Amino acid sequence: MPEADLVDIKFRLYDGSDIGPFRYSATSTVDMLKQRIVSDWPKGKTVVPKAVNEVKLISSGKILENDKTVGQCKVPFGEVAGGIIIMHVVVQPSLAKTKTEKKIDDSPRKTVCSCSIL
Repeated sequence: MPEADLVDIKFRLYDGSDIGPFRYSATSTVDMLKQRIVSDWPKGKTVVPKAVNEVKLISSGKILENDKTVGQCKVPFGEVAGGIIIMHVVVQPSLAKTKTEKKIDDSPRKTVCSCSIL
């Protein structure tokens, strides 16, 4: 594979720490990048993606679509030859799980007031 077809990408997490950099082919898909992020997620973080679909990648202010390739996501201007592309990682838990978790937490509680007015 020619060196020109390889891209170095570093993933910036919510707390400012990084995963990578890793070298990818320009034909690698965004979905492949997300799978690598989930598998290499650092231990001890408060926010951890449970599945690939909870991860959003942002590059140049745009959320990247899973079927796009790295080559399609590269921004030609502003790139430094041999530079590393930084993509921001956002973890967004799926809504279905969040709603069911809230229902469990919001179970009706019977609170009895023990106040006395004298």
